[in-house]
Amino acid sequence: MNRTRLLLAIGSLTIALRAPAVAQQAGGSSSQAPGDMADDPIRTLVARLDLENYKATIKDLTQFGDRLRGTDRNRAAVDWIETQLQTYRCTNTERVQFVYDPSPSQLRRPPLPGVIASGEIRPGTGGSRLRGITRPTTPNDDLQAQPDVKLRELNAQTTAPGPREQVYCTKIGATRPDEMYIVGAHMDGRGFGEAANDNGSGTALVLELARVFSSPDVQTERSIRFVLWNDEETGLAGSRAYVEQRAELQGKEDPPGSGRYPEPKWLGMIQHDMMLWDHGMPRLNGTLSPEQRPEADINIEFQSASRFADQAMKLAFFFRDANEKYATDYPAAVGPHMTGTDSLPFMNLVPAISLRENERGMHTDAGWNPHWHQPTDLYSTYSDQDFRLGLNAAQTTLAAIAQLAGATLKE
Repeated sequence: MNRTRLLLAIGSLTIALRAPAVAQQAGGSSSQAPGDMADDPIRTLVARLDLENYKATIKDLTQFGDRLRGTDRNRAAVDWIETQLQTYRCTNTERVQFVYDPSPSQLRRPPLPGVIASGEIRPGTGGSRLRGITRPTTPNDDLQAQPDVKLRELNAQTTAPGPREQVYCTKIGATRPDEMYIVGAHMDGRGFGEAANDNGSGTALVLELARVFSSPDVQTERSIRFVLWNDEETGLAGSRAYVEQRAELQGKEDPPGSGRYPEPKWLGMIQHDMMLWDHGMPRLNGTLSPEQRPEADINIEFQSASRFADQAMKLAFFFRDANEKYATDYPAAVGPHMTGTDSLPFMNLVPAISLRENERGMHTDAGWNPHWHQPTDLYSTYSDQDFRLGLNAAQTTLAAIAQLAGATLKE
């Protein structure tokens, strides 16, 4: 997308586009009209999200340590996630199976257009620019760097190539089951901590949305799929496998005449990856503020180098508008440099966006989060202000998806 054209489009959207119009352009429902807020079903659904539930789900995930791919603790976490989804009445759980084989032939697999194998953006194709003070961090690969003996024991098993599984469940649309929004987060982590933020925070968010949308009194026109990717930390292997296995199945009724669509047509993909820590850039001495910064916000990113950049930008602004109307504490900002997360394999097939605590390229890669891939990524590291940022991201996505999927409450 031409940069001048992009800036003009963003300016126009900021003024002109509002929820009903964007919903139509993004393939969603425009039936949600302003009215009496006391009778607003979206607000009712958002109110079902709870800070303590969100925190408890993250805490539960930490029982599996860092959930490193290819380990028993990772497989146990996949089983636990599936059980949680079934407990929430999202009972039609399924698994995608794939093999992670870091052989030279696989590593030479052609990358996505404009994206190198790691998921970072090539210079000149919409990549982010580091600004301000930086404090680069290196992922911790030393088990002994974890001072907690119990965590060292829990995280002791090393990763190995081989078969992998990731789980999802689907809220089936009542009138358009053949169309679907994908809501995702990766459940694996690294660093020999508890992976509470990266990405327990995103996993818990998706689980909380699955819980709310699976309530018996909630009906949606379109389908919503809740996916917990595996092997994100090996280069988005799980989401890539999903795309490779299922993209060609979109919209095909199986068996014919049954009204069942194993892979409904993708209308949008929304990824959640690290939701808790927006404490600002490093100080001159390299330290960071221990408190959430007052101007903390949720970063909603699309990729300006993708084939669906225009539609993804509109989707991102639609989410920002949902945040403005329904989130309780923190605002949202839109940026065009989505990178390094599981929405990338989708971005040239469907409008795709990501929600996160900071811009990945401009902030996280510059050391704005000192706990990223570190032994300190622990549940105890984060305060209620941090957890509330993640809850506000959940409010944002729930409100936006509820409108796009045409959610209503049964009488």
